[in-house]
Amino acid sequence: MTFADPTLSDDLIKEGTDASFMTDVVEASRTQPVIVDFWATWCGPCRTLGPALEKAVRAAKGAVKMVKIDVDANPAYAGQLRVQSIPTVYAFVNGQPVDGFQGAIPDSQIKAFIDKLTGGQGGSTETAQLLELGEESLSLNDMGGAAQAFAHVLSIEPENEKAIAGMARVYLAGGDREQALQTIAMAPQDSKEPAVQSVRAQLALSANAPAGGSAELEAKVAADPNDCQARFDLAEAQSAAGDFKGAVDNLLHIVKADREWNDQAARKQLLTIFEAAGLTSDVSRDGRRRLSSILFS
Repeated sequence: MTFADPTLSDDLIKEGTDASFMTDVVEASRTQPVIVDFWATWCGPCRTLGPALEKAVRAAKGAVKMVKIDVDANPAYAGQLRVQSIPTVYAFVNGQPVDGFQGAIPDSQIKAFIDKLTGGQGGSTETAQLLELGEESLSLNDMGGAAQAFAHVLSIEPENEKAIAGMARVYLAGGDREQALQTIAMAPQDSKEPAVQSVRAQLALSANAPAGGSAELEAKVAADPNDCQARFDLAEAQSAAGDFKGAVDNLLHIVKADREWNDQAARKQLLTIFEAAGLTSDVSRDGRRRLSSILFS
């Protein structure tokens, strides 16, 4: 039995399993909140809560995803999360459970639960569309269009962390690091929003960039491929310029040659780059895979 709406996109609400839990819930929650509904076919309250949750998730217009786990067929993660009665609902953000409840609850409480999880952004179709427009403009290098979209969001919701991060990225792309710093400071210091964390990681990388361009450093590395300091400096210059792939390649070269070099500086820098690039980006996924291959070979 399933409670999912057959017309709904699999990207928004899906049936999960123990095998897909890491991908569907843990990894997916690094880019947006994921609600996990632990249920069973024999559970009466589940038949009430399930459709109500799906309705609320659809109303959130993509601000949150939902994964349904049949505990009879998939007991592993239900056991790890100490699910003792059903329905039990958990909310995951950045790979960790951050909130939850047990039993069927009224629609008003479900909405409040999702609003708390999304910062109240889920119900605003206009906001979601503007954020999407801003991201698309950034991808097309249309900084004017991106700035206009993010500024519009901030005029509606001054504390919208995705828009704050978007504006900071616009300033970073334009080389205005100081304005980017001032903008990202508008977000809470303890923000868990991945976009905010990514910008802060990018700013940290740019702060450590060596003076001058990378041409001299590339020449030093070419002259002595085993010069770890020159290669590390080159990686810093590359990451500050947004060449995350080149930086990852050079840092992995150092880790492979001497993983303990300079108190594991290369491995630590890799983690910062993965955060700056976005933990689900191709650069980060490939880099983490290659790093694991080196460390556990």
